[in-house]
Amino acid sequence: MVSKEQRRKQLARAKWERQQERRTDRARRGRRRRVALAVLLVLLVAGGSTALVLLNEDDSAGGQDAANATDEPTAEATESAEPVEDPCAEPEPGDPSTGQWDAEPEMTVDTDADYVMRLATTCGDIEITMDAAAAPHTVNSFSFLAGEGYFDHSRCHRLVTEGIYVLQCGDPQGTGAGGPGYTIPDENLDDPDVADGIYPAGTVAMANQYNAADGSGRDSGGSQFFIVYQDSQLPPDYTPFGRVTAGEDVLQTIAAAGAAAPDPTTGNTAPNATVVINEATVEPAGQG
Repeated sequence: MVSKEQRRKQLARAKWERQQERRTDRARRGRRRRVALAVLLVLLVAGGSTALVLLNEDDSAGGQDAANATDEPTAEATESAEPVEDPCAEPEPGDPSTGQWDAEPEMTVDTDADYVMRLATTCGDIEITMDAAAAPHTVNSFSFLAGEGYFDHSRCHRLVTEGIYVLQCGDPQGTGAGGPGYTIPDENLDDPDVADGIYPAGTVAMANQYNAADGSGRDSGGSQFFIVYQDSQLPPDYTPFGRVTAGEDVLQTIAAAGAAAPDPTTGNTAPNATVVINEATVEPAGQG
């Protein structure tokens, strides 16, 4: 006959084994999730089409594979997620742009000058100094789009917090599938600052549809750009055209609030902070 003490030990042992099984299962799911999050990098958009570029953490520069993929959160992860306090203000009244253009705008910027783009966001102001000498088409496009109010009232739709560390903006649709209707060429890919496959914190670069696996998607940039808030391992395939010169604290506040689980439709990991560009302006450096 089993004594009460023996029965207690049996029950305790069974409970311990169940706990170990659950821990093992959670660890397995966690590893799969971390791998998926580590490879979901920048949602690249041009001309209204969408592609997800994947890059494993240990891939060398250029070792990318393009695929449509999402990492759907488990029920357990959804239920256990703690609400995150939004550190940002309410957006100003106004609707995102629906503007579309058939061709890249005529060159109007001084290609020997620097330009400053100021993003007045719900989380604070971010200032980006853009190098027109290194990326004239890109800077000219941003000057044109800002002048048209294209970025005003648009939401920064993606924050990546694992593998790479970027905030992605520039799509008035807020889905990662939008663009101005035209594309611009890749530029400044030989910039020594990114040549070693590291985009330093503060770098501002273009999203695009380039797929290193088959060489397709060059010169496919539109309006979407990403801001690197922590040194990130990325191959030099994304036009670096500017640097953050004010508002680093704003980016850190946004990053500290974290990102939501990947959207099952778009794959976006939206920032928990409500990051909306109330107004974007571009002017020659020294005039602000």
